[in-house]
Amino acid sequence: MTEDHRDAALSPSEQATMRELLDADRQMTTARVAMLGRDRDEIVESSALTASDDEHDPEGTSTAFERAHVQALLEQALTHLADLDLAFERLREGSYGICEKCGQRIGIERLMALPATKTCVICASGRR
Repeated sequence: MTEDHRDAALSPSEQATMRELLDADRQMTTARVAMLGRDRDEIVESSALTASDDEHDPEGTSTAFERAHVQALLEQALTHLADLDLAFERLREGSYGICEKCGQRIGIERLMALPATKTCVICASGRR
C-alpha cells in the first residue's frame, strides 16, 4: 500500500460500516437476481405455450418487450453483483475508498450512497 493510500484509508469503524453496507447490498442484489431469473423463466415458459407469431399475436410484442426488459434488468443486477464482489476485494486489499482514476479518497458519504463505486465525485462527473 502506498503512503497516499495509508493516509486516505478508511478508519476501522468506517471499514466495518462499509462491510455491512456492502453485505446488505449484496444480499438484496442476490435476491433480485433470483427473482428476475424466475420472472425471465416464467416469461419464456409462458411464451413457449402460446403462438410464436409475434406479428399476428396481439400480445406478442408486449411479451417480447417484457422478456427483453427483464433480461436487461437481470444483466444490470448481475453487473452490480460483480461490482460488489470487486468492492469487497478492494476492502480486503485496503484500496477500497480510493478513486481508481485520481488516487484520492472517495468521500464516505458517496461510499455510503454507492458502496460499489470506484470513483470520487469529481472524477465521476468528468471534472478532473
